[in-house]
Amino acid sequence: MSNFDTEIDTSGLNCPLPLLKTKKALAEMNKGEYLRVIATDPAAFIDIPVFCQISDNKLIDSSKVESKLVFIIEKSSS
Repeated sequence: MSNFDTEIDTSGLNCPLPLLKTKKALAEMNKGEYLRVIATDPAAFIDIPVFCQISDNKLIDSSKVESKLVFIIEKSSS
């Protein structure tokens, strides 16, 4: 998915910073908007999907592009 409203690049940051920055970005967004998160910390591959599940935000896509993890999240909760 190439359409997103906000992007954060947490490359080089280790747990828990990618997740904290994701939570902060989502808190500043409106319901229905899309966030693209780029991360290099392997823990993000587990942390971000679990966070989406418990926070009722929708994980639209997760992929690995070279050494980076890319997540697309739809802000579902208000």
